[in-house]
Amino acid sequence: MTEQSASPAGPRQQKVQSAEVGVGILKALAELAPATSLSRLAEYVGMPASKVHRYLQALVDSGFAEQDPVTNHYRLGRSALQVGLAALSQLDVLKIAAPELSALRDGLNETCFLAVWGNKGPTVVYVEQSLGAVTLVTQIGSVLPLLGSSTGLVFDTFLSPAETAALRQAEAAALNAKQLKDIDRHIEEIRSTGVHQIHGLLMAGVNAVSSPVFAMGSKLMGVVTVVGSASVLTGERQALAAQQLLKTARAISARMGGDMPKL
Repeated sequence: MTEQSASPAGPRQQKVQSAEVGVGILKALAELAPATSLSRLAEYVGMPASKVHRYLQALVDSGFAEQDPVTNHYRLGRSALQVGLAALSQLDVLKIAAPELSALRDGLNETCFLAVWGNKGPTVVYVEQSLGAVTLVTQIGSVLPLLGSSTGLVFDTFLSPAETAALRQAEAAALNAKQLKDIDRHIEEIRSTGVHQIHGLLMAGVNAVSSPVFAMGSKLMGVVTVVGSASVLTGERQALAAQQLLKTARAISARMGGDMPKL
C-alpha cells in the first residue's frame, strides 16, 4: 500500500479511536453516577488524568458532561440525559419480553405470559402457549386477581400502596385472617428472592411461577409468569422453571436499564 492510499485512513482512524475513548469516558460517567472526581474517573478508565481531562472538556463543551463548580466533580450533562431519555422512550416491554418468553417456553415447554398493570389490575398482554397436547389457556386481555394469583402478588409486592389500595381492599375483604397472613408471607418471599412459586392459588391443579421486570429507576414494568399442570410443573421441575424465569426476568430488565429495587 502506498503512502498516498494509506494517509487518508490515518486521520479517519484517529477520529474513530478518539470517539471510542470519548464514549468510554461517557459510559464511565454513567457507571460512576451521580458524580465523580477526575482522579477516580481516570483510575476507573485506566487512563492518565491529563488525557481524561481533555476529553471531559470536550464533553462539557458539547453538553454531554457537567462540572460541579463547588466540588469540581463531573457528571452527565443535559445532552447525555436527552439521549438517554430518547432511547428509553423507544423501549417497549412487550417487544423486549416477547423473544425472551418464546425462548423460555421452548426450554420449559410450559405456557409463559407477560402481564402489565391496567386500570382493572394485572392484565395479560402476551402469551406463549406450551407446545404439548395439553395446554393451559391464558387469554390476552385476562385480568388476574391481585391477591389470588402469583402474578398479582408480585404486582402487590413492587407497586406503590397507592396504586393497589382500592383493589387490595376489595379482595382482602373476602379473605380470612389466615389467608391474609399467608399473603404477607408470600410477599416477604417475593421481596427476598425476586421470584414466586405457588401451587393451585388461582386455579386448582395449576401451579405458577412469577417474577417482576423493571425499567430504569426500578420502575415495575410488568410480571412474567410460567403456568403448568400441577402434575407436571411441580417439585424439581417447578424449581427449575423458577430459576429460568428469574434469569429471563433479569434479562428483560437489563434490556430496559432496570434492576430489582433494594427493599
